[in-house]
Amino acid sequence: MEVKMADLPSVGKKISFQTADKEKIVIIIHHSGKRELYFFQDADEDEADYFLTLTSEETRELGAQLLGATYHPVDDDQMEIFQKQLVMEWIKLTPESPFVDKQLAESQIRTHTGASVIAIMHGDDITVSPDIHMVLKAGDTVMAAGKRDQIRRFDAMAKGELLEEDH
Repeated sequence: MEVKMADLPSVGKKISFQTADKEKIVIIIHHSGKRELYFFQDADEDEADYFLTLTSEETRELGAQLLGATYHPVDDDQMEIFQKQLVMEWIKLTPESPFVDKQLAESQIRTHTGASVIAIMHGDDITVSPDIHMVLKAGDTVMAAGKRDQIRRFDAMAKGELLEEDH
């Protein structure tokens, strides 16, 4: 990232950031505390594609958020470890499954397998983040997330190969 600063007499400071993607952000900091942000998709352009004005308070809040005040993203190494452990699979429920004809809450899938249901496909209809009262039917395809062993256990139970009492 390339950063340039310049004094703007009687106004304040100008700070320009050029990103690796050749985009540019210009911040004008007025002596009054007001900030103007200008966004350029092409760093070589003279006219901004978009701009906005922030108060001092808004600027502090934006800065705090950019620094990670409320959310800390996972770094690449941690994300790689996480991705190796997390598995998401679409698994079809057979008529023999102990989960069939039960509400999600009643099925206790997470208790029995450790996997979490994040979506259910019934025919052409997909429900993301299904309600706990949704009834699972034979032929439904369930997207489950968990560790490999949890997904294997869920898959076995979805096929009726492993019953609740085997847990």
